[in-house]
Amino acid sequence: MVLQVQHKLTLQEFLNLPPGEGDITYELVDGQAIPKMSPKKFRSKLTRALLNLIEKWCENKGEICPELAIKLTRRGRDWVPTPDLLYISNERLPNDWEEDGACSVPPDLAIEIISPGQTFTQMVSKARDYLDAGVLRVWVVDIEARSIAVFYPDAAPKTYTGDEVIADPLFKGLEFTVEAVFQKAKIPAKDSL
Repeated sequence: MVLQVQHKLTLQEFLNLPPGEGDITYELVDGQAIPKMSPKKFRSKLTRALLNLIEKWCENKGEICPELAIKLTRRGRDWVPTPDLLYISNERLPNDWEEDGACSVPPDLAIEIISPGQTFTQMVSKARDYLDAGVLRVWVVDIEARSIAVFYPDAAPKTYTGDEVIADPLFKGLEFTVEAVFQKAKIPAKDSL
């Protein structure tokens, strides 16, 4: 469902909209306020597991934030996505960032967890939009496949599963396996359901 407006919203009009009903979060896409899916149990648990993992690593390096809007540009238009998690290093963190405003610069990392009703193909397109807007890395987490696809601005994406170690020179010292994240989130494997 799209928030009904008579015209395409500008960035400022979008940022001035009243909060959505309940837990609805909106993203600005092509001048429309598009609702983001409310997290379900597994997605919420994965978000928390990744948040805790990155929060321990990023102490004094930057900030990790869940569900924080980012002011970006997509195909020449204002775009305000709200990734499930974003990490922004101290080097990128703007000195004049409003305490309670949307992130005004592309973060180092945007993490999207595929929700019911979304496809991996849709998330690949969104990952490319993030990279085109200056985000340095995008992780797309697929609960069904128990995988994390890592997207780079200058290389082909790589999908990690099981006990493959995710390590990236951009995030020096952050190393983990996909299976460890799923176990930390206490998400059972499909064959054990």
